[in-house]
Amino acid sequence: MYRKDAVGVEGGISAKDLPELLKDENNVLWIDMEQPGKEEEYILSDVFNFHPLTIEDARETRNQPKVEAFPDYLFFIVHGVRPGQTLSNNFTTKEMDGYLGKNYVVTYHHENFHSIDNVKRQICSSPFICQRGASYLLNRILDELVDLYMPVIDDYDHSISDMEERIFHMKKGSNEVLSEIMSLRRSVARLRRISSKQLDVLYKFAHGDFPIIDSEDLPFYRDVHDHLQRITDLSEGYRDLIGGLMDIHFNVIATRTNDVMKVLAVFSAIMLPLSLIAGIYGMNFDNMPELKTPYGYYATLGLMLAVGLGLFIYFWRNGWVGSVSEDLPGPEEEIHETFDAPHHQLKRAKDHMKIKRDLKKRN
Repeated sequence: MYRKDAVGVEGGISAKDLPELLKDENNVLWIDMEQPGKEEEYILSDVFNFHPLTIEDARETRNQPKVEAFPDYLFFIVHGVRPGQTLSNNFTTKEMDGYLGKNYVVTYHHENFHSIDNVKRQICSSPFICQRGASYLLNRILDELVDLYMPVIDDYDHSISDMEERIFHMKKGSNEVLSEIMSLRRSVARLRRISSKQLDVLYKFAHGDFPIIDSEDLPFYRDVHDHLQRITDLSEGYRDLIGGLMDIHFNVIATRTNDVMKVLAVFSAIMLPLSLIAGIYGMNFDNMPELKTPYGYYATLGLMLAVGLGLFIYFWRNGWVGSVSEDLPGPEEEIHETFDAPHHQLKRAKDHMKIKRDLKKRN
C-alpha cells in the first residue's frame, strides 16, 4: 500500500483494515493473492463486493484472456509464460486474474509470476509507480508480463533456424524431424491463439474504452499493446515459415525417393534386353543361330555384355545414371529469403525492448 506523500510503501495490511484504507482515494493499494484460499475469496466477495461470476472465473484456471467492465472496477484475465518451462516445442501459459479499481489493483493467481515479482522489487526500491496511481501500476504489471514473451519468441527463431539445417541433413527414412515440425506447429498455433485474444484485451485498455484508466496512462498501455502486436505478427510469420518447412521436408523426401526410383528404373532397363536374349536362347529349338557352334555361348555372353554396356553409356551421357545430382538448395538460399520478415521483426522488437530498458534505468 502507498499513502500520499509517503517516502515508501507499506506491507502486511490485514483484511480488516482494507475497508477503511479503500475509502481514502489518495491511497493506492495492491493486493496480490498467490495460491489463494478461503480468506482471499472472503476478501473478494465481502470486502470488495466483486461479482460472484468474476470470483468463479478467478477460481478456475482454464479461461481465455478477457476484460469485463463493471460500474466501479474492471475484471481481467491475462496469460503469462512459464520461464524455463515454456519452450518453442511446448508453449504453455499460466493464468492471472485481476481487478482494477480507482485506487486499487487486485491480482489473483495460483502460480508464481516473475512479472509480479519484478514490479514488487521496483516498488520496494522506489514508490514512483504507486505515485502514478492504480492504472499505471497495472500497466507496469502487464508490461513485465508481455516482456517475458520475448525470450520464448527468440527460442522459436533458433528452433526454426536449426530445423532448417536438419531438414537438409536428415537421414534417409527418418521421421524425427517431421515429428518435431508438427510439435512446433502446434506450439505456434497455441501462441497465436493466446496472443491474439490477449491483444484484444490490451486494445481495450489502450484505446480509452474504460474511464477508470487515466488518460495520462493510455500511451503506456498503447506501448504494451504494440509489443504484443509484434509478438502476434511474429507468430503469424512463424506459422507460414513452419508451413514452408513442411513443404521443403516433403520435397526433400520426394527428391530422394525419385533418385532411388531412377536408379532402379535404369537397372531394370539394362536388364530387360539381357533377359530377352537369355529367354530366347532358353527356348527348345534346334535351328538357332550360333547354337551348335563351339563359340556360340561366348558370343551370346559378349552380345549381352555389349548391349548392357552400350545402354549404360547411353544413360550416363544423358545424365540418367552416374551423374552427380545437383545439391539441394541450402536453407539460407531456399527459406531465408522467402521468410525473412519474422527475423527482421524480431530484431526490431529486441532493439525496442533494449531502448525501453535503458529508459527505465534512467528513471
